[in-house]
Parts: sequence; structure tokens; C-alpha cells
Amino acid sequence: MVNTGEDRRPKYQRIADSLREAIQAGEYGPGDRLPGENDLMAAHGVARMTARQALGVLRDEGIAEARKGAGVFVRSFRPLRRQGIQRLAQEQWGSGRSIWSTDTGDRALEVDQVSISEEPVPEHIAAVLEMGEGEAVCVRRRRFVLDGKPVLLATSYLPMSVVAGSAIIQEDTGPGGVYARLAELGHGPVRFREEVRSRMPSKDEAARLSMASGTPVILICRTAFAAEGRPVEVNEMTLDAASYVLEYDFDA
Repeated sequence: MVNTGEDRRPKYQRIADSLREAIQAGEYGPGDRLPGENDLMAAHGVARMTARQALGVLRDEGIAEARKGAGVFVRSFRPLRRQGIQRLAQEQWGSGRSIWSTDTGDRALEVDQVSISEEPVPEHIAAVLEMGEGEAVCVRRRRFVLDGKPVLLATSYLPMSVVAGSAIIQEDTGPGGVYARLAELGHGPVRFREEVRSRMPSKDEAARLSMASGTPVILICRTAFAAEGRPVEVNEMTLDAASYVLEYDFDA
């Protein structure tokens, strides 16, 4: 087949690609207003729907955000670099530091929508925690908000037989968080396993994370193991994919 060099990309995609390249080149910086629908229609000779689709591509990719009555702007939120190995090191939580401090530095982190309850262990969690049907778990649900932007939903499950009467069943678990308290109980984590996958969010997840339409979520399920391989926590996390870079740095 002869390559004629013709660009077969849809017009809206070509416009979106050119805007993305301009953003990457620094022509539009964080917080800058992008050309509006009328501007794109005039510059590229396209219909309003085509211009709208082009801007929609950038919104769906998390590069731009729409502000009601003002236009479409380059997102000023810096993606969070999640350091998957360093953040879980014992020297981090064992010294009383939050594992989040590895990721956030001096950025403002807030934890809201916190709830702690005692519930029968869900079937899929019972299998991981090696618990029997109907046994009780402490369920810790919370939302993490960085620089005013919701970025993560997390639900942790811990056997009540391990954590009953401890600070783990309180909203504020104290310096070093859950893992430091587990260590004080004689069940400190010595190994972690994380499973990562991705899908589109549910309506509730998209609303709670203030996500742009078309943006996927990253699902991370972490299991913490104490000595002799005993699982002591399962943490199911839902991350706004546009807000994260997952970084894994380890020795060869």
C-alpha cells in the first residue's frame, strides 16, 4: 500500500493533539485559558461540535478542566508521584512519619469522609485475611484530598481480633498510622503485596473524586503481612488516574 502521507486522524483529534503539543511546549502554562470553541472554529475552519470534541479530549485526559462560564483551562494540579516502595518502608512509619509524606512533601493533604465501623468480614476479604465467615473486621473508610483536589478513596479491613481496643479503631491512629499501631500490638507488617488494575469509575466514585468524564481510576489492593506470613490488613484504594504517577524504584 502506498503511503500518501495524508493525515487520517479525525479533525477534532488533530486539534486536540496540536493543543496538547502547545501545552507540552510551554505555550500554555498551568492555569492558562485555552482557545475557546469560537477561537478553534475560526482558526481551523471547523464546526462547533468538532471544536467541542477537541477540548473534550483534553478534559478527558486530565490535561484541561472546564470552569463554568469562564472557558477551558490547563490544569494547575500537579500529578502526585506515588513512590510505591519507599512509602511502605518500616523506617518511614516506624519512626512515626506518615507514609503519605513520602509522596506529598510540603503539599497540603487532608483526610475527610472518615468512618470507622465494626462489620462482618466481606467474603472476598475473608479469603485474603484467612478469616471465617461472619468474623468481625474493623473497616476504615476515608477520602484523601491533595491541594483541595480529591485524589484517593481508601477502605482498610483489619481483624477485630487483632485491633480491638487499640487506636486503630479511632479516627486518629496517631504517629506512624495503622502500621505503627500494629507493630505496638505485636503484628507489625514485614511484607506487603500490591495488586494494580484499572477500569472506568462508578458514578459514586467519579462524584466523590470530582473526576472529569472519561477519566479512568486505578485500583490498588494492598495486603500487609506480619511475621510468619499472617495477613493483618487489606486496603482497597481507588485513585483518580489523572492525578497520579505510580513510581517503583528498587535495586536490581
